[in-house]
Amino acid sequence: MNARRMRGVYVVEFAIIGLLLFILLFAVLEFGRLYFTVNALNESVRRGARLAAVCDISDPVILRRAIYNAATDAGDSSLIGNLGTADLTLTYLDENGATVVSPDNLVSLNGFLAIRYVELRVENFTFDLMIPVVGGTITLPVFRSILPRESLGRHAESGVSPGITPC
Repeated sequence: MNARRMRGVYVVEFAIIGLLLFILLFAVLEFGRLYFTVNALNESVRRGARLAAVCDISDPVILRRAIYNAATDAGDSSLIGNLGTADLTLTYLDENGATVVSPDNLVSLNGFLAIRYVELRVENFTFDLMIPVVGGTITLPVFRSILPRESLGRHAESGVSPGITPC
């Protein structure tokens, strides 16, 4: 065989193998990014449910802090791409797990007094793959955290001035 004619074969082989190698490399990086996003979403719902259990029910800071933003930052999450407070669903549940209709009503038995659990959910979150040639999006499963209520921002102990605890 002529060495000059073989040079072209090496270039073609490298082009094919190199493409597969780079796709595999990007796939490994993307699945690492996906794993990070799943863990961050799971921690966001846990963190938000915890804040909702101890903070005032009408405090908008709860959802902002749940997505790792500052209390004054109302934009998308600084940690997770495409995650905003609109993607979170915060609900207050009674002892049977049913949604409390009017949690802001402090004197109603169907309102504040009925709250026993706090639930925070993230649904239909899409993860955009950046793998060359393949691409696409993945819709992640529902992330949900339910915690028992605690103070909900109120102090009822003796010696503590009544009022709402800021978060």
